Amino acid sequence: MNQSTGVPVRWRLPVLAAAGIALMTGLYAALLLLGVSVPAAPRPVEQVHGPLMVLGFVGTLIALERAVALGARWGLLAPACSGLGGLVLVVTGATLPGKALLMTASVVLLGIYRALWRRQQSVALLAQATGAFAWYSATLLWLAGFPVAEIVPWLATFVVATIAGERLELAHVALRHRAAQGWFVAALGALVTGATAATVWPSTGTHLFGVGLLAVVAWLAVFDVARRTVRATALPRYVAVGLLAGYVWLALAGLLWAGAGVTVDGTRYDATLHALFLGFTMSMIFVHAPVILPAVLRRPLPYHRLLYVPLVLLHVSLLARIGLGDALAVEPVWRWAGVANVASVLTFVACAVALSVTRRRSVRRSAGSVRRSAVAGASLR
Repeated sequence: MNQSTGVPVRWRLPVLAAAGIALMTGLYAALLLLGVSVPAAPRPVEQVHGPLMVLGFVGTLIALERAVALGARWGLLAPACSGLGGLVLVVTGATLPGKALLMTASVVLLGIYRALWRRQQSVALLAQATGAFAWYSATLLWLAGFPVAEIVPWLATFVVATIAGERLELAHVALRHRAAQGWFVAALGALVTGATAATVWPSTGTHLFGVGLLAVVAWLAVFDVARRTVRATALPRYVAVGLLAGYVWLALAGLLWAGAGVTVDGTRYDATLHALFLGFTMSMIFVHAPVILPAVLRRPLPYHRLLYVPLVLLHVSLLARIGLGDALAVEPVWRWAGVANVASVLTFVACAVALSVTRRRSVRRSAGSVRRSAVAGASLR
């Protein structure tokens, strides 16, 4: 089935809108957690800040992209459930219906990967399916009564395994080392083993989880094509810069977990989570958007140097937040750097919309000029 027509674009837009609501509500919750003077929410949305950002937003984007790649309409049920689950969290908080919808989304996503596996088996697809299993594990534990802080290793595994699998998929043709895929499987196994151990034996297992993250970072540092494409120009260089910066933050999160162990609150918790979910995950979204958005929505997002503005703002503000706000306990810096984190995401959204709209208008004008020229030529003949 043709991937571009299997899931109609008009069906994808409501799902993307739900992901956008989850993102905006998550950012609003972030401001509340930072202690910024903003209007109080009717519901304590700050209590579901993490699940909204990771599952309601990132999860919906990933599930939507996979559903489009599958080309089967039933696949849209995965992002629809996660998007709706995010909306339920916004309205009702951490209640059973929202959690159940998010878990259902992960089950359908596993079904998507099973269907894709039947088409073509690969280690990259196995890694992405492992990410979907981690999503399922996180929501299952959440339904069982585990607090969000204790399911973070599984949320992290969902993001890291999925993105690492996508990087392997893209780098496959450039891999020259015969053992590269074997080392990748070993790193993925270490990550899942660490997440499992962190749930069963938190005091010891969290150290192992950090080691698993570092194993994935080590593989990416050695084998990812970003090490070479960073010397290119335009979009390839922009993507490589964002990837390499994200890997640094992922390494920091791994070091904090591997060295210091379990943490569920305080400045180290803030530093660890935002190094991974902001520095790594959001950076991946920024740099992959020009490639993924056209495939998912059939709308252009051309590269422009303007895209470096939110990317630089994200990493500089996060450096200030963690390096000064968390490490040195400078609360004003932590707060306003956190506000700058939020601003970087909003700036990226604004840049993406502006570039997409501008390019679409330019294409329409060009098409109109071609038609007018054709008509004029025909009249002369």
